[in-house]
Amino acid sequence: MTAAPTTRRPGWQRLDSAAGGLALDLGLYAASAAFAAITAATSTLVPHRAWGAVAAVGYLLAALAATGQLLARRRDPASPPAGLRARWAVTGFAWFATALLPLAWQSIQRAGGRTDRAQEEVLVVEESGQRLVDTGTPYLGHDAIAALPPGEQLLGYTPYQPGMALFGLPRAAVDAWWTDARVWFAVGTALALALAVRTLTRGVQRTANDHTGAALLRGVQAATVLPICALTLATGGDDLPVLALCLLALALAAAGRPGRAGLAVGLAGALKLFAWPVALVLIIWGLTRRAGLRVAAGAIGLPAAALLPALLVDRDALVENVLRFPLGHGLVTSPAQSPFPGHLIATALPAGRAVAAALLLAAGLAIAVRLARHPPRTAVATALTCGYGLLAAILLMPTTRFGYLLYPLALLAWAPALRPPVSANWRAEAGDTA
Repeated sequence: MTAAPTTRRPGWQRLDSAAGGLALDLGLYAASAAFAAITAATSTLVPHRAWGAVAAVGYLLAALAATGQLLARRRDPASPPAGLRARWAVTGFAWFATALLPLAWQSIQRAGGRTDRAQEEVLVVEESGQRLVDTGTPYLGHDAIAALPPGEQLLGYTPYQPGMALFGLPRAAVDAWWTDARVWFAVGTALALALAVRTLTRGVQRTANDHTGAALLRGVQAATVLPICALTLATGGDDLPVLALCLLALALAAAGRPGRAGLAVGLAGALKLFAWPVALVLIIWGLTRRAGLRVAAGAIGLPAAALLPALLVDRDALVENVLRFPLGHGLVTSPAQSPFPGHLIATALPAGRAVAAALLLAAGLAIAVRLARHPPRTAVATALTCGYGLLAAILLMPTTRFGYLLYPLALLAWAPALRPPVSANWRAEAGDTA
């Protein structure tokens, strides 16, 4: 038999696999420790400083563990402490120490009376849960928001889809630290990621040259211990269950389960608009497999079902919160003002907002043309399309947050884990989005 030709792996793949992946593990934990320490010392947001003080220690301990693994590997490359299972264990510890522990600590302190231990989105979600119980809709109408004191009008808006209010229901029932919305964001995130990992590993026989397990670990790290994710979960958290459900949808797509993929991304879309572009690309992927309707049933049906009660109870309140406010036509403007190109153009140039909007529209049209000419036929291509598309949108939106980068970063890191266990050619799988 003729040996299969070998191809030189891209530089990022060589970096990712250096020293069995441990070199990048160490770099990730060490750089994250530095980031957390700087955040603790310099952040103007009190919850962020509190996170950094705890997370810096957690990242440092994880970096020390990765150093020990590297030393063990130098002595014996087959040493269990240097293997994939040990890397998973360190990742789990790092997520606990840098996200879950700070989250629990801040929740307990908040329950004890500290009012500076949660970001505004936590309060907004919990209030929306209480309103859902009291009025049947998570939204306040225009007149009700206008009647609030000027300093409280921003918190009167709920710029999420109706499903997000479910995370506020525990606080509506019981006032305790464990009913903090962030606790339930973490539970939802953990469940979705666990299902995604199980979907990608169930029934798969690994081979000696199969790097899917290591790629899956890297994808999970990007969605959990990466500082932008750990910080977000510990202090605010509403984006993490949305992201985890999108990753689950892509995992189900990779497993050839289009109907379930549609349900997963539909659940994400019932929480936040950021999942809707992912749903659109997954529907197009489904069309290439003659399963577009099965994907669309959940991807469109679940968000529509979530919107219907709010629409029937108070249509104007729904429009005010979900459309007018995000588009900049509310009573107050969004504080999301990270210095990305779209924001800089909108604020620095004459008619800058129109220019930024035109650039965003042009990017959207370019992506639409790309999807029409080269629809994604694999889960890998779908993840890459979503990742790069969201990255372009976040950079060009006039109003955005630095934290939103967690979506494209995690989606792009997740893509390698979606390829089949035995892949003859990585480039062939990802080529239709190159």
